[in-house]
Amino acid sequence: MTNELEVSQAQQHVPKLILNREAHKKVHGSGWIGVFNTRLAVKITQTVGSMWCAYIFVLLTLISLPAAIATGSPLVIVGWIAQTFLQLVLLPIIIVGQNVQAEASDARAQSDHDTLVAIHTLSAEIHRINEQQNKILELLKQRSEKI
Repeated sequence: MTNELEVSQAQQHVPKLILNREAHKKVHGSGWIGVFNTRLAVKITQTVGSMWCAYIFVLLTLISLPAAIATGSPLVIVGWIAQTFLQLVLLPIIIVGQNVQAEASDARAQSDHDTLVAIHTLSAEIHRINEQQNKILELLKQRSEKI
């Protein structure tokens, strides 16, 4: 009985594709405030998560470099490197890397989805043919019992 239920559920299954961009509604909601928050967050992330922003941050951090060096204090210089340079410059670079990884993940998901839909379609066709063959075999069995 369980096997028949599982087969029935499998026959009715419709493969679906869920990409990263479709998860936005789950994070902020689908109302106008959620849509606004999502668009604003994505726009800011796209702006900050660009190599151009990283280049601008490099230039911005270099403004304070002479002052840090002029102190002659290793603590100030290390602080400038860690707190100013690395944090400002690495932030957009990390976001760029994550965006590249997300796109690659979506591409793999799309490819896997296309493959699974094809397999699902072929499996449904195989099942349909099998059902027809079972009917034919049942008819042949009934005929042979009459003889």
